[in-house]
Amino acid sequence: MDQTLDVPELAAGAFTLRPWRLSDLPLVREASHDEYIPLITTVPYPCSEQEGVAFIERQWGRATTSAGYPFVIVDADSRPVGQVGLWLKDLAEGRATLGYWVVKSARGQGAAVAAVGAVAEWALRDLRIPRLELYVEPWNTASVRTAERMGFQCEGLLRKWQQVGGARRDMFVYSLLGGRS
Repeated sequence: MDQTLDVPELAAGAFTLRPWRLSDLPLVREASHDEYIPLITTVPYPCSEQEGVAFIERQWGRATTSAGYPFVIVDADSRPVGQVGLWLKDLAEGRATLGYWVVKSARGQGAAVAAVGAVAEWALRDLRIPRLELYVEPWNTASVRTAERMGFQCEGLLRKWQQVGGARRDMFVYSLLGGRS
């Protein structure tokens, strides 16, 4: 891809997915205080205003450079509660990766399931990406449940697959195929 991606607004049950705005800085600050989100994402810790703005600008840059579609997850009260992204690094090989996080104050309300489901459906149906992948640490039972609830199939354990914090960590690889085959 060599063009800027248009990040659409998507309905996701009781949630909405939309592009990042500078007004989402409080979401970045809240996520930066999570014990896990900054370890596995590019959310800065600690998070000054300048670092938070730079994070949001990086999300815009991902669409500008065609690296992927970064969405903010917004609840029914218009409160930003997390992020879901469709990352296109391996699109030439027919696959894309989903990643997501939800701040602690909004967990347990179905935001991750709704967001992953909406992005997966859109990616398979509208973008016609043949294969979607998710990577989840084995201990992360909430993310395992989210992946499986949305129809992703666990294909195995990738040993020492990803750097998380200062250590190489194992990851389950999940996939969802176009046509659900």
